[in-house]
Amino acid sequence: MKAWTGMNLKCGLACILTLALYGCGGGTTASVTPPPTPTQADQSDIAVGTATAGVTPFIASVELSGKSTSLLTSVSYTIAPKPSSVSAALKATWTLTALTNRGYVKSPAINLPVVGLYENYANSVSYVLKNSITTEAYTDTTGVYLTPTIIKARATGSKLGYNFMFLKSFLASPVIVDTDAEVRWMVPGVTLTQAQYFENGEFVLGSLKTPVVNLLQLDGTQTTLPVNLPQPLLASFSHNLDPGPNGILAEFNGTDDLGGSIDDIVADISPFTTDAPDQVFDMADIIGNYMTKNGDTASDFVRPGIDWFHVNAATYDPSDKSVIISSREDFLIKVDYATHDIIWIFGDPTKYWYTFPSLKAKALTLVGGGLYPIGQHGTSITSDGHLMIFNDGYGSANQPVGQSAGVSRTYSAVTAYTINASALTATVAWNFDYGQTIQSQICGSSYEAGRSYLVDFATADNWHQARLVGLDSSQNVVFDFEYQSPATCGAAWNAIPVPFEDLQITK
Repeated sequence: MKAWTGMNLKCGLACILTLALYGCGGGTTASVTPPPTPTQADQSDIAVGTATAGVTPFIASVELSGKSTSLLTSVSYTIAPKPSSVSAALKATWTLTALTNRGYVKSPAINLPVVGLYENYANSVSYVLKNSITTEAYTDTTGVYLTPTIIKARATGSKLGYNFMFLKSFLASPVIVDTDAEVRWMVPGVTLTQAQYFENGEFVLGSLKTPVVNLLQLDGTQTTLPVNLPQPLLASFSHNLDPGPNGILAEFNGTDDLGGSIDDIVADISPFTTDAPDQVFDMADIIGNYMTKNGDTASDFVRPGIDWFHVNAATYDPSDKSVIISSREDFLIKVDYATHDIIWIFGDPTKYWYTFPSLKAKALTLVGGGLYPIGQHGTSITSDGHLMIFNDGYGSANQPVGQSAGVSRTYSAVTAYTINASALTATVAWNFDYGQTIQSQICGSSYEAGRSYLVDFATADNWHQARLVGLDSSQNVVFDFEYQSPATCGAAWNAIPVPFEDLQITK
């Protein structure tokens, strides 16, 4: 491992307030303002050693040494933005518990993971003790993420509720970029998957081949988690991982009582325990049983062994304790979390599903005009209670011969709806279609952070580009850049803001 030169700094214990590491200025000996509690000692022996290169230049390990490290309860660091940057500084806080649990405490020293560094740059890092970490250039074997095309750069002073984005890639590990389009984290040697989730400073990755969950740490370490996923119902992960009420809402393939299941099962799993899923939503059973009970021939619609449903997202709605599940082939469907009763169905009424009276009876009517959900991805509930989707606009691909695949539009949009469940109506709260100039037939996403929005047109330019667009609270374009996407949905099939400007790693 290559070591980068750093400063050995000592910081008075006056820098340790409530037993957490706070800052003193740079230099070999710091002059600090005395703490409000005079019982603390005047001087400690905490020193910042050299920075050791991680598996990529975006990662380093910095040694904090001295007996006083035993008094710390948390450690924070900040990476200063480049002078030309509009994105905020990256700041991360590790609790001692998190550092200990992940093996970074080697008493009397702490090997602090510092992640989010610029590659090929002298990074100014403060702990708030301060030193410099100079990184090497990074060779991106995908040839994609270091060379985006900047269509509109984020302007100085622009208001945006996030600064960092997590790109879910088919080409590489998860990728973190900032709103200046600078790569801030990626690592080699990670099994590729679309089922990716970030929480508490680590990535959860679901295997597309087996019911296995891998945990990827920010230093690049990858381990397998001992999860309890019942077989053969949950045979392998599919598509997205979303926050659930008790764990993570995950999509699966498997085998159920009707036969082979293709992309039609959602489960609320607890990947950090060996607990069985809290709930399993087998959409073939839920929809089939409902249709049969209400007089329809369920087998005409629910067709095991065929990609009849194609789940790609699931969203928990705490307002009524329900789950909204996105079926790319058919509709959005809302079911009660505990009972699995169907609450409503929302989709293009020109599609095949609308010909079944039982399904039509649960359908939302779009009041006042606007876009129905068609081929939608990236479902979420916004801070003001709207249901927001990335509205791909691409009709169904697997309807029976002679049955309607519904409408296909020449553009994609982000659509936010107000839903009245009791009246079975929906109203468009707002819609962003970028002048109807971009089409992303499949994949893509839209998510909110700080009343701003990140839009991912994952298969723009006839499937060749992933186009990332930042919107402010009024849906004005703040930034716009794109990546070459050499595989279908490859560069960023889904993208979501992550809080690297104040990353809290607590356990």
